[in-house]
Amino acid sequence: MKLADYKHIHMVGIKGAGMTALCELLVHHGLQITGSDTEEVFYTDTILAKYGIVPRVGFKDEHIGSDVDLVIYSTAYNKEQNRELAVALERGTPVMSYPEAVGMLTREWQTLAVCGTHGKTTTSALLAHTLKTIGEDPSAIIGSKIASWGGSALLGKGKHLVLEADEYQNKLAHYTPFGVILTSVDYDHPDFFATEEIYRDTFKQFVARIPRHGQLVYCFDNSDVVEVSKSAQVSAHSYGFVTGAEYQIVNWEAIPDGTTRQRFEVMHQDMSLGVYELILAGRHNALNATAVLALLYQLGMNTEAVREAMKSFVGTERRFEFLGERFGALIYDDYAHHPEEIRTTLRSFRELFPNRQLKVVFHPHTFTRTKALLQEFAQSFDDADQVIILPIYGSAREEQGGVSSEDLAQAINRFIAGKADVGESIEEVTTKLEKDMGRNDLIVTLGAGNVWEISHALTKK
Repeated sequence: MKLADYKHIHMVGIKGAGMTALCELLVHHGLQITGSDTEEVFYTDTILAKYGIVPRVGFKDEHIGSDVDLVIYSTAYNKEQNRELAVALERGTPVMSYPEAVGMLTREWQTLAVCGTHGKTTTSALLAHTLKTIGEDPSAIIGSKIASWGGSALLGKGKHLVLEADEYQNKLAHYTPFGVILTSVDYDHPDFFATEEIYRDTFKQFVARIPRHGQLVYCFDNSDVVEVSKSAQVSAHSYGFVTGAEYQIVNWEAIPDGTTRQRFEVMHQDMSLGVYELILAGRHNALNATAVLALLYQLGMNTEAVREAMKSFVGTERRFEFLGERFGALIYDDYAHHPEEIRTTLRSFRELFPNRQLKVVFHPHTFTRTKALLQEFAQSFDDADQVIILPIYGSAREEQGGVSSEDLAQAINRFIAGKADVGESIEEVTTKLEKDMGRNDLIVTLGAGNVWEISHALTKK
């Protein structure tokens, strides 16, 4: 049975990024979709509203109507703490998790999965955009809103499904990929993966399941990625800046025209595959684009068409997103919430704006991640001039406490005294920045929580 064979699907935790993207695909299939979630407002509310879906607030028995023939739930919930799941199971209504549902889709299409600790969203969005632009008409499930799509999913008539494949809770175990891009392997999600070895093994098991006629493209610049790639049973193709990469980036430069554009050349077996231009900033995005190029080259796509398609990709929301200017200050927002992501993102900002005062507002996400990676976090803000840390945005799945934003500020200040401070609330930090910011400032909000509310408020979005 396929998901499209159901008539009325109820989605528990429908506002989650992946859940909303899956919802979009199901709506395009003509299915009746209802859903429930908390009353907290997310960017996905506007996407759902486009399809006439208003999430029901809270999780109640009456939300599971007699006509519901399938319940799909976010893995943030389980039957012990979610009444709707318990009711569905009591009534014998079919129930499946988000990764189980997406896993069904991955068997219906030729799935191109993008996985790794960082870069999944931008790389998968760029892959889907490029395939769409060159006429392959893919379907896609992406974990962020893509401005040019007006949502986070595509439903095409082509054979490809592009999937942003999240490793958390080992969702990867449910997916059946044909092609995989592996961007990075830096230890994360310590609340689920007890050790770095367990975390790496999750990726090893995933790439090992790529069929022998499939493709693996992996980042040569990351030693852990190289180790993971050895578990694949297929011909694997490397990309990166480092000499020895099969697809090597050379002649990289930021285009000095006051924008975020960059230019680089890609060499493949002593042959140039051309010079590529991106609107996106940072060497990490050159890596993301080269990963897409390498996979599509291996799939026999025309490199000239790919190069032209990449020029028009404007990025995703909350990834190096420019929101506007206020009192001369430039204001950006980014989703970076892991030490390596923060370090890479701030380095890119510093390269683009070497003479501006870089003020960062960081919203730590989960107590377990902050505690396990505290020293790594403390050393990830080297390129910032000032850091304001909001109270930790905890997960409903974890035990609260054990570490605080004050601990992180103190750890940062051991390197440079007075660099970091703690803000009590989004409102307080917004007021402070609005009062103090000036024409030489570059203000960046970072994190997986609702820190974006500050940058939106500052630019009156």
